[in-house]
Amino acid sequence: MEPLDYSRYARQLVAAKPELRDELERPKDSGWTREAMQSFLRDPGAADEAALHSELRMLRQRVLLRTMARDLSGTADLDEVCGTMSALAEVAIETALAFLEPRMAEGGRRPKLTVVGMGKLGGGELNVSSDVDLVFLYPEEDGAASNLEFFTRLGRRLIAALGERTADGFVFRVDMRLRPWGDSGAIATSFDALEEYFVTQGREWERYAWIKARALGSGGENGSLAAIVRPFVYRKYLDYGAFAAMRELHAQIREEVAKRELSDQIKLGPGGIREIEFIAQVFQLARGGRDPALQIRPTLAVLALLAQKKLLPAAAFEELSGAYVFLRRLEHRLQYLDDAQTHELPEGTEDRSLVARAMGFHSWDAFRAALEAHRARVSAHFEQVFSVEEVSKHALAPLWTGSEQAETRLAQLGFRDAAATAARLAAVRSGPRYRGLPQASRARFDTLIPRIIEESAAQEDPDAALARGLEFMETVSRRAAYLALLEEHPAALERLAQLLGTSSWAAQYLNRHPIVLDELLDARALFARPDWSAFARELRGQLASRQGDEERQMDWLREAHHAQVFRLLAQDLSGVLSVERLADDLSDLAGAMLQVTLELCWTQLRVRHRDEPRFTVIGYGKLGGKELGYASDLDLIFLYEDPDERASEIYARLAQRLARWLTSRTAAGVLFDIDLRLRPEGGSGLLVSSIDAFRRYQRESAWTWEHQALTRARFCAGEPAVGAQFEEERRAILRIARDEAKLRRDVLSMREQLLQGHPNESGLFDLKHDPGGMIDIEFIVQMLVLAHAHRRPELTANSGNIALLKLAAKLGLIPGDSAGAVADAYREYRRRQHRLRLNGARYARVSAAELQTHIDATRALWRRVFGGE
Repeated sequence: MEPLDYSRYARQLVAAKPELRDELERPKDSGWTREAMQSFLRDPGAADEAALHSELRMLRQRVLLRTMARDLSGTADLDEVCGTMSALAEVAIETALAFLEPRMAEGGRRPKLTVVGMGKLGGGELNVSSDVDLVFLYPEEDGAASNLEFFTRLGRRLIAALGERTADGFVFRVDMRLRPWGDSGAIATSFDALEEYFVTQGREWERYAWIKARALGSGGENGSLAAIVRPFVYRKYLDYGAFAAMRELHAQIREEVAKRELSDQIKLGPGGIREIEFIAQVFQLARGGRDPALQIRPTLAVLALLAQKKLLPAAAFEELSGAYVFLRRLEHRLQYLDDAQTHELPEGTEDRSLVARAMGFHSWDAFRAALEAHRARVSAHFEQVFSVEEVSKHALAPLWTGSEQAETRLAQLGFRDAAATAARLAAVRSGPRYRGLPQASRARFDTLIPRIIEESAAQEDPDAALARGLEFMETVSRRAAYLALLEEHPAALERLAQLLGTSSWAAQYLNRHPIVLDELLDARALFARPDWSAFARELRGQLASRQGDEERQMDWLREAHHAQVFRLLAQDLSGVLSVERLADDLSDLAGAMLQVTLELCWTQLRVRHRDEPRFTVIGYGKLGGKELGYASDLDLIFLYEDPDERASEIYARLAQRLARWLTSRTAAGVLFDIDLRLRPEGGSGLLVSSIDAFRRYQRESAWTWEHQALTRARFCAGEPAVGAQFEEERRAILRIARDEAKLRRDVLSMREQLLQGHPNESGLFDLKHDPGGMIDIEFIVQMLVLAHAHRRPELTANSGNIALLKLAAKLGLIPGDSAGAVADAYREYRRRQHRLRLNGARYARVSAAELQTHIDATRALWRRVFGGE
């Protein structure tokens, strides 16, 4: 469609200034670029302030006409239109400041004014007849009072340069109401005063307003601005209170829309542009502090990122982004008619026909049907994100608020010790933690407890489930965001109650790391099989976004690990993971954490002699054998292969740094406890060994038990080529021909030492340490490997105890039925040990009678391999 056929504004402007017709005839060439705008204003340049005003307005007329022509002809997409108008605003502000500042300073030295673009200008999304939301900031220097006066005058002159109506019109209307204190605040504010305002006066809606804030024409000012704005806008934790705050703000807007009869308005009305922005920005407010990748400005980019991170369903992203483009294109066509800042549909038949055709429809009715379909989809997604189930007072609320029939009702619900449970509820309600909560948090607490009682009653042990639930609620009650999360997501509360009811260890884990609550929100993600390569890539990206902040990087490593452990815990307790699969996953997770942490530590060394270290982390014990449990420590040694004379010193520093990053306790806890005593010479040996030194030690000085340990050692992180050298050496050492009688004596001696170190006078069978238990099976396997690998090299594979038992049987070293029976015993022992630890047992001990068949099978194979008892 031709602009002159469509826009009254274009017709009037071209009639008054025929030379501007050229802008309508050049739409296919290219749009206005930032450089072209700067060149237009630079040549010949304004002689005085009146000339500046005139040139800025003439540029705006040209830019708007050509942009309109390109848009209406379908040549320019939404990104170009918004980007061009945003560039115009920035160029106009930069040019006006460059003209005004030196003249007003009158030769004196003044700090520069920082102009902050808010809203759509900050996001580079300005519409074609928009106002610009600005905030003026200046650095605090000597002469604060005179600076305030100077920048106030400069700010007013800048506002006039942009917004004052002259014979040539205006450039942009200027809105300063988002500055501290709004209309009653100073025109210009110092950076220090802004920070103090946020801390002492900042309101919830202002967090939303400052999401897109950007210093225009910044020469580093965005760093200073971000240091003040980020802590205000983005919380360090997951801020689910943002949903309630945004919901309240939206309700106020809806009330204003209804009062002013603006329900048809495409910006503020139902299903309009603002609802799409709210959907994008509530996730930013809730999660942006934890995930800096979400601290971006353009709405469409935020929606795409939310879909990529699976925070928004793919269908929702498609519908919301499609609606956003449709509504923004419509917004521009409404404004092209008269260059008016309008978001209301026209009432006249002629204008309606023009708008419909400009949007690509043959009739108003067809256009209106498409518009309503978009708005209906937006409203549906908005309600899905923000809706709260309106429920009457919970039927079990009297059990929390205090009821004379509390014990009777609790007993009816299935609580076994109703009196103790009622007393516990009363103690929490009268306790200092609950009484000290802010009113809003206490109201949420009051809403949640009856639901927790209800969910606990559905568990196998209601008393234990509720006791753990109350303890957890007290733990998290000081963090309003966690209460908001559980209130906003009833399904998460249900999953929480199930976890707490199933395992005391899970309850303790949640009390230590409540930040993992977020994992309960998406059942699909919670129960999805892990992709460790994708996890490591995401982890590297998150650490890179926190570069330079060691504390935040350490916290993120720990929190990412907690989240993955929690996902595995949820899958484990739901019965979808075998003990073996869980151990594999926990071991793979540890390997990913070691690899990423090692890479990070290497980049932080001040002295590095090569781009990539020829250094490797070797796992022994549970990690090496891929039998890691939730609370297992990591048995590690560090090896390198590097001829550089500085290598030993540099890699020792690397190992020290890696150990510190793994074991340091931060606010997020400890990443891993590690044990480095299996290195050559043990605790008195060097922290890092070369492959040659490791080889010499293993062949000339190592004890038999150290060769036993090698049967369960493997490369876990670092340079794969060095890891391959270790594996080659490991297999070579295991293949050494040994005196079988001496080997048997050495292994039995070590077994006796372990037995004496773990006395058991309980009368129960210790699954791990007692004769016939797990250590016996491990020693049987190690004996078979060390005694026969010189003839049967396939025994050197680190494939796990069960696989090696089956291989030994296949090779004729032990009977097949014995191998099968002992493999079954090992599986059952591990399964029982795991379940006991999940419920807080200090020792993995059971009645021997329950496992006598397994014990007998293990002792029988022990006698066959070692002889006697």
